[in-house]
Amino acid sequence: MLYLAQVHKNEFLHQFQLRLLAREEAENMWTIIPEEAFILLGKGNILTENLLVLVELSPTGDIERLEDATHWVLNLVKAYLTTGITPEFLRQEAERAEQWRQNLTLQNQDLARRSLELEARREQIQALEESLKQEKNGVHKEERTGS
Repeated sequence: MLYLAQVHKNEFLHQFQLRLLAREEAENMWTIIPEEAFILLGKGNILTENLLVLVELSPTGDIERLEDATHWVLNLVKAYLTTGITPEFLRQEAERAEQWRQNLTLQNQDLARRSLELEARREQIQALEESLKQEKNGVHKEERTGS
């Protein structure tokens, strides 16, 4: 699993460690890690304090890959922040999408109601037609029998 982490020096152990900041849940979908989670790098690893890195961890928690996150962060800036896509813009778009969904639901309910009304009216018209046919047939029978 891929994480965004920050390098810290553990003064007590005299080693560098990674503080996990966020976890990739799916492509372009990350979750902030609210609690402090650290991974020791070992004595042989010397990195710059506060450096942001991407770290891929195995299911057992072993570091499989570690790389500087500078290019990744710059790609995020280029992809999302230079086009004016802000968190506020995304929130507004989500609200608009929810309003559209609600409007479509209401329209669908209205169409279903109208469809039921039309079906009921069609049945009434058919019943009236049948009633008129029977009445007409009754009048013709009376005329033939000479009443």
